[in-house]
Amino acid sequence: MDQDTLEALLRTGFPDAKIIIEDLRGDGDHYAATIISTAFKGKSRVQQHQMVYDAMQGKMGGELHALALRTGLPEEKN
Repeated sequence: MDQDTLEALLRTGFPDAKIIIEDLRGDGDHYAATIISTAFKGKSRVQQHQMVYDAMQGKMGGELHALALRTGLPEEKN
């Protein structure tokens, strides 16, 4: 999966988010993503990550092998 496709999926799931994506190995298969969104308000870290996986529309483990996540609210310091 290329970085633009990954960002488009995340942007669809979290339109208000600040999203930063880093290709960890340069292979298009191992990324780190930071997603800061008001959609995470009232959610535990596990729930936030589940929301991200839902936004990936089943592509985790198939088209995308690894995604390291950092999630949070705009007012949180990550």
